[in-house]
Amino acid sequence: MLENLNLNRPLVFFDTETTGVSIVNDRIIELCGIKIYPDKTQDLFLQRFNPGIPIPPEATAIHGITDEMVANEPRFSAKVDEIVDFFSGCDLAGYNLIRFDVPLLVEELLRNCVANIPFEGARFIDCLAIWRKMEPRTLSDAVKYYTGEVHAEAHAAKGDVEATMKVLSGQLAKYPDLSPDPDMLHKIAHEGNTVIDYAGKFTRDADGDIIFTFSNNIGKKVKDNLGMLDWMLTRDFTAQTKHIARQILDGELR
Repeated sequence: MLENLNLNRPLVFFDTETTGVSIVNDRIIELCGIKIYPDKTQDLFLQRFNPGIPIPPEATAIHGITDEMVANEPRFSAKVDEIVDFFSGCDLAGYNLIRFDVPLLVEELLRNCVANIPFEGARFIDCLAIWRKMEPRTLSDAVKYYTGEVHAEAHAAKGDVEATMKVLSGQLAKYPDLSPDPDMLHKIAHEGNTVIDYAGKFTRDADGDIIFTFSNNIGKKVKDNLGMLDWMLTRDFTAQTKHIARQILDGELR
């Protein structure tokens, strides 16, 4: 595997399992890294951690790790030196690592007073980004994939609407397990989506609290930073986002 990968420094494939999806508030409960050296030899780092906070049932439903399973595992702080040593001088690879695993691991390291992040300057190889680039997801691509046709009227409104109808028809035909019920199709589109405003500036964390999704406020609970809402009302956010901010300030949305 990966014999044709040209390496001039070690490459660590890694993944995390966590208590949730908030980079700021959630914790790593399992970290696995496989380090591939230029000569293709490998090292493994695999460790579970006691996060010091409860693992929500919805997180356990995804990765199967319970509070009891990590009760006697070390805290992340006990393994920091070993983790830094494992990742130092390496490039990184993973699936969606740029948006989630890397910032989450950085947060854990900084929380434990690591002054020099071990992969600053590293190259990141994200298999999700490669997939999206090599298998484009435009409407024209979907038409070709699901119907075998060429979308000749791309970016003409009526042509795009008719093409989308063909794509859905093709999807229902291709996937026998895909329910034709609009309620079920709606659930697929919104599965895992806890975004509150259409612009996506607010979402909910694993505890159900509203948090910010942008700038330096990512993961911060809105209820603890109400002044930020006043600031948002004076800036260039969408009208609907501002409406949500006012609802929160007025106590209409919690």
